[in-house]
Amino acid sequence: MNSEQVSAAAAGAGRASPLRRPNRRTLPLRFALRELRGGLRGFAVFLACLALGVAAIAGVGAFSRALTDGLAREGTTLLGGDAAFTLVQREASPEEYALIAAGGKVSTIATLRAMARAGTGDALDATLAEVKAVDGAYPMVGALDLVPAQSLAAALAPGDGAYGALADPSLADRLQIKTGDRFQLGEATLVLKGTIEREPDLLSTGIGFGPRLMVSLDALRATQLLQPGSLVRWHYRVKMDRPAELAQFVERVQHGAPEAGFEARTRDAAAPRLENNVRRFTEYLTLVGLTALLVGGVGVANAVKSHLDAKRGVIATFKSLGAPGLTVFGIYLAEVGLIALVGIGIGIAVGSALPFLANAAFGHLLPIPIEPSLQPGAIALALAYGALIALAFALWPLGLAHDVPVSALFREHVEGARRRPRLVYIALTALAVLALAGLAVYASEQRHVAMIYLAAAASVLIVLRLVGAGIMAIARRLPRPRSTALRLALANIHRPAALTPTIVLSLGLGLTLLVTLALIDRSLTRELTSRLPTEAPSFFFLDIQSNETEAFTRFLREKAPQGEVETVPMLRGRILTLGGRPVESLDPPPEFAWVLSSDRGVTYARELPEGSVLAAGEWWPADYAGPPLVSFEREIADAFGLKIGDEVTVNVLGRSITATIANLRDVEWERLAINFVMVFSPNTFAGAPHTSLATLTLPEGGDVARERSLGRAVATEFPAITAVRVKEALTQIGEIVGNLLVAIRGASLVALLSSVLVLAGALAAGQHHRVYDAVILKTLGATRARLIAAYALEYAALGLVTAVVAVGAGAAAAYVVVVYVMKLAFAWSTGAALGAVAVALVLTVGFGLVGTWRALGQKPARILRNL
Repeated sequence: MNSEQVSAAAAGAGRASPLRRPNRRTLPLRFALRELRGGLRGFAVFLACLALGVAAIAGVGAFSRALTDGLAREGTTLLGGDAAFTLVQREASPEEYALIAAGGKVSTIATLRAMARAGTGDALDATLAEVKAVDGAYPMVGALDLVPAQSLAAALAPGDGAYGALADPSLADRLQIKTGDRFQLGEATLVLKGTIEREPDLLSTGIGFGPRLMVSLDALRATQLLQPGSLVRWHYRVKMDRPAELAQFVERVQHGAPEAGFEARTRDAAAPRLENNVRRFTEYLTLVGLTALLVGGVGVANAVKSHLDAKRGVIATFKSLGAPGLTVFGIYLAEVGLIALVGIGIGIAVGSALPFLANAAFGHLLPIPIEPSLQPGAIALALAYGALIALAFALWPLGLAHDVPVSALFREHVEGARRRPRLVYIALTALAVLALAGLAVYASEQRHVAMIYLAAAASVLIVLRLVGAGIMAIARRLPRPRSTALRLALANIHRPAALTPTIVLSLGLGLTLLVTLALIDRSLTRELTSRLPTEAPSFFFLDIQSNETEAFTRFLREKAPQGEVETVPMLRGRILTLGGRPVESLDPPPEFAWVLSSDRGVTYARELPEGSVLAAGEWWPADYAGPPLVSFEREIADAFGLKIGDEVTVNVLGRSITATIANLRDVEWERLAINFVMVFSPNTFAGAPHTSLATLTLPEGGDVARERSLGRAVATEFPAITAVRVKEALTQIGEIVGNLLVAIRGASLVALLSSVLVLAGALAAGQHHRVYDAVILKTLGATRARLIAAYALEYAALGLVTAVVAVGAGAAAAYVVVVYVMKLAFAWSTGAALGAVAVALVLTVGFGLVGTWRALGQKPARILRNL
């Protein structure tokens, strides 16, 4: 090389100085990428935990959005029109109908519960049916699919002395009839023309306790079920001529008939209760996903610590070559961040695909339309949760590497002293935790629930951490047993770098959730199957006309002389004002919004109803004849800020009645006795048409054969009266609750699976300690059997103690949910407690011994020559 080349090279080297002096800002990322070329060995649990939790949150958010988008897109079909106006117990007057019809084409539908009957005498079959009577304009939107295929007009047309009818297949099964057979509804004879395969507006009219029976309005009038005060809901649906003026049209109807008491809905909120339930269930499942992430956070911390332990030689090399602690921290923060992004990406991909998979597999079976699509909001939320969890749990172990001397890093497996990172890393960890809590509260619609959840989660984490420290402290102070296996097991529990805190934390979180769900399940099951039937009535009887109440009561007492009969008058009313405030201006707590959502059953009474206890104020005299008074349920009154002396306005049968609150009652709703939110003084509804509601309580709960016989007798003698067997209703409620619990259990498996992964990862992270111990002890003469026995005793003790703590924490959590949220009696389950203990022992001992067996199989030479 000549002198010019040397000069050029020197000049080039001078110009290339940035390459010889790399940018400090990008240096950590470059080293992290170099290390990651070797793969993600040791981060399997890290990735799995993050992916599971993020997938749960992204999937729940995307699926919820798919449901709400589907409801919004199909709002007109689900509602059966652009707008719907509903009245209870009465039809719209000609003036009210004209006001509605001014908006466009109108379809009139009536819905009620009634008893459908087939056969006679002992061969009589009777079942509760959800009757839907439609006019010729139905359906204005959507398609009604029938089997066999036919027009609705032909199916419901009268002929040969009977009206045509369509039914859900289950109704035909219950009545043991087929297409072409005749049956009875009230005083009318019907002939089954076919079955309903798909009903476009099913969610709008609601899913009741009985199967659907569809008839014409003429057939309904022929049944003689439309009596004054009958519990019939009249729906007037409008397909607007000018859909863009929907809001103005609804406002005109409500202002044009302020006393009508219309319940108005529009295509934008075709199924508001369903949407509310979707939102609530989504919130719960999001919290379950967050629980999975919190559990997975422990796995993140374990994985980072284990990775840093494995890289202590590399870290020592970095520091011996002059790398400052901040650079070391930056390298491994970048490395952990890149791996976290992989896990989060996997979770987002799986979660985002969930609505598409569900729609492809089950979309045709669901009555709810699903509109799957990529949801940026759900993806962003899942990304934020995953990143904050990874950061919050990784900062502490990463910060430990900042100020550690090179010599300490080389001797860490011997020294094992507990350390804390610098204050800056502690502050950053606290900031990440606060950001995570703030995100959880901000993203929640019920922020008080989110705050309670966060407080509970923090309490459980702290308690489990203290329990782990307490176990180590107790083990350290216990006398040394004579048995070598016991002495070694005890020493392993409290030695430096022991797995005790990690095992207690990861296993305890999963078991606490398991016990909580099991005890909630047990309490609900007991409430529905064990306790209620002995206290609840055997039958509810609806739509008893006031002029036949006395005769029906005599009939029941003749058929069931040992039974207890109770009858009360019942009307339906819609609350207009509470305490002088219009209901539109109120913002009730979510759990009490149902009070204002539709018409409420109301009654009047001379005496305090059974199952009620006077909580405040005085009951009116039996012969009271002054201004209207009302008794309000205390808890609901408190929720709306009502007190004695406040006024309540209710629209009943198109008439607005204002009454003063005279007293407040505590009601035992779980007894299923006849009771109401509002009970008025007897003179309030003098002369108003109404029906009666009756209950029959058979001694010792009765039996199925006796109840069915009595049901057939009622259907024969009083065909217009609807009989509801409480046991059947409870069975259906139990099925609904059971399905909900199955969904909850399935979602909670994500959190439980995270716990198992974290436990397995924690035990795997301690593998090098087990190998070291096993080699030394075997060299000193310990047998394989003795070592296995010592490790089994260690894991069994940790699993047993953790299970006991988890049972206590889970029972406390379940008690709060059942008693204070569900307002039910708490039921203890020994099986759930023993199951948690068994799961704990199987997991800890099983995973522990698998790792131990692998440790005992290691060749000692490789370990001994490094001592």
